[in-house]
Amino acid sequence: MRWKGRTMSKRAMVLTLVLSLTGVMLSGCFDSRPEDLNVFLKPDQADVTGDDYIIQPPDQVTVIATGIPELAGHGYSIGQTQSIRPDGMISYEKIGEIPVAGKTPRQVAELIGQRLTDLYRLTGEHPIDVRVENRSKLYYILGQVRNPGAQIFTGRETTLSALARAIPNDFAWKEQIQVIRPSHIPGERSSIFRLDYRDMVIRGRMDHVVLLEEGDIIYVPPTVFSAIGLTMGEILGPVFQAGAAVRAVGGGG
Repeated sequence: MRWKGRTMSKRAMVLTLVLSLTGVMLSGCFDSRPEDLNVFLKPDQADVTGDDYIIQPPDQVTVIATGIPELAGHGYSIGQTQSIRPDGMISYEKIGEIPVAGKTPRQVAELIGQRLTDLYRLTGEHPIDVRVENRSKLYYILGQVRNPGAQIFTGRETTLSALARAIPNDFAWKEQIQVIRPSHIPGERSSIFRLDYRDMVIRGRMDHVVLLEEGDIIYVPPTVFSAIGLTMGEILGPVFQAGAAVRAVGGGG
């Protein structure tokens, strides 16, 4: 009778937890607004070029100048590649330290060219070529996807390409995906709209295919019942593990 009472107590606890979680989930925990979609640009509304890119640590910069030994490269490598230091600088033995953070590739090329005019004779309209590998600009996709986390932002990611790369899993609430553009103004509300991934993929709905920006967040929530199952596992798992350990010790005695 004692064990039966304990079993009934556990069932009541689980039932109470399920009902509580269901109420919370169904009450609506998202802050999306349809009009916030207007903040995002469509893929054909933006022209992204490398000249607009702002270099920041820890980007990698490759400086190429074939007529200059220090920047010509060796073997199969072209130019000289360096990671931007935390202080925003790169450095070369003869050229010295060069502040590159906050500048575009063209501005860095012009700055290096000015340093080199005292050492070498530069020819051509653009004797210095600066190429950047982005490592500083990110967007984020979180929640119920197979490949969550920070993703490199190239300037042409869309909601569709980001989700296709991340792959929503079986727990995902595909009709309630939240696309978030955080506000950079303290106290101002972020822009959030709801995306129906199933509608997008199955029915070809493209009005929610928009360009992402650096710092954007895509959150893929679990379905109501998936959330209940995941939460119950987190809460009750340690309890049942502890009970199994106690029974094992008692049985061994």
